[in-house]
Amino acid sequence: MGQVSIATVVFILLYLYLCKIKEYKNMAQKLPLLGLTLSELQSVVKNLGMPSFSAKQIASWLYDKKVFSIDEMTNLSLKHRELLKEQYEVGAEGPIDAMRSVDGTVKYLFRVGENHFVESVYIPDDDRATLCVSSQVGCKMNCKFCMTGKQGFTANLTANQIINQINSLPERDNLTNVVMMGMGEPLDNLNEVLKALEIMTSDYGYGWSPKRVTLSTVGLRKGLQRFIEESDCHLAVSLHSPLPLQRRDLMPAEKAFSITEIVDLLRNYDFSKQRRLSFEYIMFKGVNDSLPYAKELLKLLRGVDCRINLIRFHAIPGVDLQGADMDTMVTFRDYLTSHGLFTTIRASRGEDIFAACGMLSTAKQEENKQELI
Repeated sequence: MGQVSIATVVFILLYLYLCKIKEYKNMAQKLPLLGLTLSELQSVVKNLGMPSFSAKQIASWLYDKKVFSIDEMTNLSLKHRELLKEQYEVGAEGPIDAMRSVDGTVKYLFRVGENHFVESVYIPDDDRATLCVSSQVGCKMNCKFCMTGKQGFTANLTANQIINQINSLPERDNLTNVVMMGMGEPLDNLNEVLKALEIMTSDYGYGWSPKRVTLSTVGLRKGLQRFIEESDCHLAVSLHSPLPLQRRDLMPAEKAFSITEIVDLLRNYDFSKQRRLSFEYIMFKGVNDSLPYAKELLKLLRGVDCRINLIRFHAIPGVDLQGADMDTMVTFRDYLTSHGLFTTIRASRGEDIFAACGMLSTAKQEENKQELI
């Protein structure tokens, strides 16, 4: 009798356990709506037997009204909301941490998957407010001066995880510009990045002008031409040295697609009108900050309609590079500008809050590792 009772108890517990597993799987299988393009939303409503116009209604709730639950989509019938909820969720998740600088800059940390994190940085500046957005967890490029590259590559972000950095930003309604300059190489995750850019710039999405969005890249052969032809957003190329051998030491991606090849490709496109082409140039003390390098830049970029952004280097652990001083940067800028190459010095922001990209997420990952030990 006792054995029967034990068996019955075990059976009941096993049944309840399996029910919980089934419930968990059903929850886990729900797909995010945030980050879907209009054409993808049209497929969703078609597959669910909903009216075709529902796709635009859902897009409006996601990207205009920025709701956090399907229940808030009140112009969908209750029946259709319940139908949608069986397979989908909005998929918006707020940041799990934030670091605030004395200059107003805020670095946000978002969880993407289990124990994976990416950063986005909100930068207010008078009447402008820029958000620096990530496209990957880690990065394959392994640039010598970049903390994200030291993490190695973990995963591509989905369009949902890219758009969520905008959608779930506390200051989202203040944004004037977005730059794809955070963690990761955007052209290495081009399909998802292009979907996110479409959402940012389409009428059904945020409706921003492409002039408000800039993509920054080391320059990948397979993606650069496609990005230029499939998007009207601004382009910023990480240059950092006009000399191929030195650039290869700083940026291993130079081996696969050299800066001279990149510039030759860019010469085929017109950047003289609405679209802007710029080159990012971090100035390292005693490495690339003297006038001979400025002269080489003029040679390399001769005839290309572009600008140069000079950037101060934020030191990172284990890297023997130092930033050039401001007087050197001003001299470098003035020389280039006086010779017809429009050059600016980007203001450094957030230096008191893990300024270098990837440092906050690296710290969080290390903290989690210590907790598991």
